[in-house]
Amino acid sequence: MWKMPIQMVLTVGAIIVGSQLAMAAPKEPDRPPVDLLKGKQIFSKYCVGCHGPEGRGGGYLLLGPDPVNLTRPATKKTPDALLLQTIHEGKPNMPSWKGRLSEEESRAVLAYIRALKK
Repeated sequence: MWKMPIQMVLTVGAIIVGSQLAMAAPKEPDRPPVDLLKGKQIFSKYCVGCHGPEGRGGGYLLLGPDPVNLTRPATKKTPDALLLQTIHEGKPNMPSWKGRLSEEESRAVLAYIRALKK
């Protein structure tokens, strides 16, 4: 008869103590995910020349369309699949990167592009 209420009290107590311990544990410093760091490295190597160091399209201006400002709202609203397709297939003034970047690397670049500040 008392077995059920005691188990319930012990279970609830364990949940409360566990949540208190989790809240008291020191937080690790915020670090970007590995993919984001890798994306930044790849972006710096292959993309910064045209899109600029901050992704605003301030790099080389070639004949034809200007490099896209990757921080603009329209780019932020573009679905991941479409941006990955652009990275893979290129555009009129942008080379195709599918032969040079793996799927993982392309996704890392996409993660970095998504993290760029306006």
